[in-house]
Amino acid sequence: MKIYSLSGPSGTGKSTSALQFAHDYEIEAIIDDGILIINGEKAAGTSAKFEKNTLKAVRRAILDDDIHKAEVLDAISAHNVKSLLLIGTSDKMTKRIAARLQLGDIDEYHYVHNIRTEKEIRMAKYVREIQGKHVMPVPYRQVEQNFFKRLIQRGKEIFSSSQVKLGETTIVQPDFHQNSVYISRTVFTDVLDHVLEKQDKLAKFEIANIQTDGIPQITIALFLKPPVSYVVPEYLFELQKEISQEFSLHFGIEPETIHVQIKGIK
Repeated sequence: MKIYSLSGPSGTGKSTSALQFAHDYEIEAIIDDGILIINGEKAAGTSAKFEKNTLKAVRRAILDDDIHKAEVLDAISAHNVKSLLLIGTSDKMTKRIAARLQLGDIDEYHYVHNIRTEKEIRMAKYVREIQGKHVMPVPYRQVEQNFFKRLIQRGKEIFSSSQVKLGETTIVQPDFHQNSVYISRTVFTDVLDHVLEKQDKLAKFEIANIQTDGIPQITIALFLKPPVSYVVPEYLFELQKEISQEFSLHFGIEPETIHVQIKGIK
């Protein structure tokens, strides 16, 4: 069996990237947080995200329990897995998992900062550290909802470049993640108002939508002041940059999208 390692700090988006990474490297199976995933579906194991405290979560993730380990090994054997991706916070952790499963040496080591952009990592950290949301690379229907007292919701469907569905993600808020910050939609709106009100080229603006469930997504409608003696797309690009910088300053995250619509000249 060929063994791959993908590691990086907690909350940097390893689970979000796992399905695409495995597809790109033609890896048959994934072990992430204690669960074995084959063809985008949970095949065995219990997720560390079901645990009540951090210590138990870590032990679950490294398959410290013998019954848990045996269940995963039986499934690997039953599916005749020839290549396996181990996900952890460090090389030390993925080596520990490989040792627990008696898989031998890891053949290839990969790191999240090599497969995700800095912006993607910042966005993932925001979702984890501010909102307390964790991603599981398994379908919503396979997550034991009774384990969670708090948030659980559908994530994203993951598709290859040729539009083949690779699997789905589910977003959960584990009981052991106690610290999260709630930012009111009004606060996001106030920051956006501040940026737009000081624009001397705008006669009027309307905030059409601010989606704050996850990374903020913004849609605004603008009316320009005459005369328009400048290149409009260039001005809009600079406005997007200014909004992005203000959000980064106040919230530590850039908006996922900033859609700008020109309604006319007023």
